[in-house]
Amino acid sequence: MILSLLVFDIEEKVIIDGYKFTEFLSLTFIYRFLGKILAFEKIFLIVLKKIIMIKKGIYFLLIVFMGSQNFLAQEKLTQNEKLETLCKVWGFLKYYHPNVAKGTYNWDNQLIEKIKEAEKTETKKQFNKMIFEWIDGLGKVEICKTCNEKNDKKNFLKNFDLNWTDDENIFTKNVIEKLNFIEENRQTGTQYYVNSIPNTNQINLKNEIIYNENFPEINIRLTELFRYWNLVEYFFPYKYQTDLKWNDVLKEMIPRFQNIKNETEYQFALLELVTKVDDSHASYYSKKIEESFGLQYLPTKVKFADNKLVITHLYENKLNLKYDLEIGDIITKIDNKTISEIIEFYKKYVPASNYNVKIRNMIYQNYFFRTNNEFLNLEIERKGKVITVKVPTLNNKNLVFQSTKNEDSKWKILDNNIGFVNMKILEKEDVNKMYEELKNTKTIIFDIRNYPKGTAKSIMNLLSNKPNQFCDIIKPDLSYPGKFQYEDSKNFILGNKENNSPYQGKIIILVNETTQSHAEFSTMILQTFPNSKVIGSQTSGADGNVSKFNLAGKPTVFTGLGVFYPDGKETQRIGIVPDIEVKPTVKGLQENRDEVLERALEYIKNGK
Repeated sequence: MILSLLVFDIEEKVIIDGYKFTEFLSLTFIYRFLGKILAFEKIFLIVLKKIIMIKKGIYFLLIVFMGSQNFLAQEKLTQNEKLETLCKVWGFLKYYHPNVAKGTYNWDNQLIEKIKEAEKTETKKQFNKMIFEWIDGLGKVEICKTCNEKNDKKNFLKNFDLNWTDDENIFTKNVIEKLNFIEENRQTGTQYYVNSIPNTNQINLKNEIIYNENFPEINIRLTELFRYWNLVEYFFPYKYQTDLKWNDVLKEMIPRFQNIKNETEYQFALLELVTKVDDSHASYYSKKIEESFGLQYLPTKVKFADNKLVITHLYENKLNLKYDLEIGDIITKIDNKTISEIIEFYKKYVPASNYNVKIRNMIYQNYFFRTNNEFLNLEIERKGKVITVKVPTLNNKNLVFQSTKNEDSKWKILDNNIGFVNMKILEKEDVNKMYEELKNTKTIIFDIRNYPKGTAKSIMNLLSNKPNQFCDIIKPDLSYPGKFQYEDSKNFILGNKENNSPYQGKIIILVNETTQSHAEFSTMILQTFPNSKVIGSQTSGADGNVSKFNLAGKPTVFTGLGVFYPDGKETQRIGIVPDIEVKPTVKGLQENRDEVLERALEYIKNGK
């Protein structure tokens, strides 16, 4: 009876105190065994209770210890977390804090000092104390009377995100309050580091320190990274579209920039950083990178079709070297690497909005044939047979580049009364005469597989007497960095309602991956014509003017204005989507045919 009561009592206590089932079973067994030996139940009861008390004490200490360890873990910040946070706070204060945004401080030096200080902090509390004192030392922030005033400006907010300022895993309450107060009472007047270029609305960077060192020390490298990251964070209209989230780019690149060992690695890290904006406008040139990729080439011009690399032109050379190459050859391997493998290697170094432009740029920059070797070994498919050839390479000095001047007319009339306009060579002063000669055609084909000369607006006012809005444009809001404002849509309406002789035929626009920026803008203008069709393939996906600045002492750019269709449809990365998709084929390239133009003529003839 005593035994059963004791076991029940133990089970009850164990459950209450959090003991496991196996533990009180083992205690019961011990009791039964010892009870038989000692035969003194009352004595054993006292002993057992002592054991339980001891165990409870040990468990309590373990719980306290584990809890303290967890608490300490939560209080610690990794070095990467501290640097990420410094980057964001530094950029935020640069454009938001009135005293910093007015240029009161050497802001780069401030960052470098804080990087050193942050490294010495061990806990979240210590790190936040440093941040709080830093902000506090920048001077008083006056109440902004105009910051919260309502206006009729239409904002674009897909890029805007200051939620990180409320992250309690990183910041203490007093720091969060300070950051929020600065946002609410931000600099709304003239910015020291950035302004808007008149008549363009794209940003212009100013008063930045340029570091020309080939291989600067680690904190200067981090400064370059943080500066570029914040430029994209606040002034790149398409930040929300990058393949890798922009916050994740920062996480990835900080250790990269820390662990760089030489100048070449530094240049490649900078190029990778620029590539991560996924923008066909973006660029970064470095002599070190060029030397690394190679300064020798093959005297060939190639195009990509059906996922194959096809030779379309052979250049002469000053050394009179003979090449076992022919126009129409399909190159399948280069130095035992497949074309896919070469693309995979280079793609992280080629800024582009989409895959087609990556290939385009690889071809433009001759990446498929770049080498520092005297020869390249090629595997070639020729007339159904696979052959291998070893061909000598040349540098630019020994290549003879024939003039690529277009001998075609600026415009002409094709068979069946079809007008054709080469937008690459059509000048503004030619527009009226061009229209006079083509206005009675049944269709006009505008070839924009090139870069036009700003003629599309004038053309549209001659073609149409029905005003139409062709786009919406957003520009950075310098009074609230990270937000963008819509331009007045009235600025983007074309079509002259006083035009007494609008065009009565159809419009066809030819496009491909070379249709970029102003070319895409021109296409959007011509698309507003009621009977228009776009024929070709995906365009570059980089519309809008560019913003220019320096990165590590070298010029670079990214798209500065956002361009959308009036219904909000995006053009960045997507490009202009053709109504009828046509891509060149290997057979077409080998036969030197313009398959896109052929398809346009077929559409005119058959209506489909």
